[in-house]
Amino acid sequence: MTRAIVFDIGGVLVDLDTKACVDAFIDSMGFETITEILDPCHQKGIFGNFEEGLVSADEFRAWVLERSRPGCRPEDVDRCMWALLVGMNPDTAAAVKSVAGRYPLYLLSNNNPINMQRCHAVLAENGLADAFTGEFISCDMKMLKPSAQFYNEVVRRLGLAPEEILFIDDSISNVEGAKAVDIDARLFVPGTPLANLLP
Repeated sequence: MTRAIVFDIGGVLVDLDTKACVDAFIDSMGFETITEILDPCHQKGIFGNFEEGLVSADEFRAWVLERSRPGCRPEDVDRCMWALLVGMNPDTAAAVKSVAGRYPLYLLSNNNPINMQRCHAVLAENGLADAFTGEFISCDMKMLKPSAQFYNEVVRRLGLAPEEILFIDDSISNVEGAKAVDIDARLFVPGTPLANLLP
């Protein structure tokens, strides 16, 4: 029986546009090597370290600026990062609201401090600012999905049996990682109704 629902953010709650992010970095900052570190599900290199909490936001911005067109500013990095996060489908927001009163809801995401600012803003814009009981964010946890360590720590903090936790993610490797520790994990396919996966 489900006693808590845990949502991935990017690709599940907040729609992503990787091309828009890449284009923003290249066109507005001249940061041509963004494609070497940006991935829809699992970031690489310094981006991966940023999401694991091994690199601070200021360190990440500085690293990007060193590789960008002269004259670019830290706020340009943030603006280009936010191009990845295009908003929330109204049907998705409605689906979350439909279970918010019946289950405690949580966020579980490989994410970073810059993009979490925008993610929180998108949730608030859709009436979900207070919908979530808590969040498990990789940069705070110093762990990345799909590690068993990350999922086991989530289970420990929730104080529930793994099978009582419904976890929804758009990455098959993240879903399989959660299932490996007995969490009831379900794969969300972007463009399909989130409500189909909810109790």
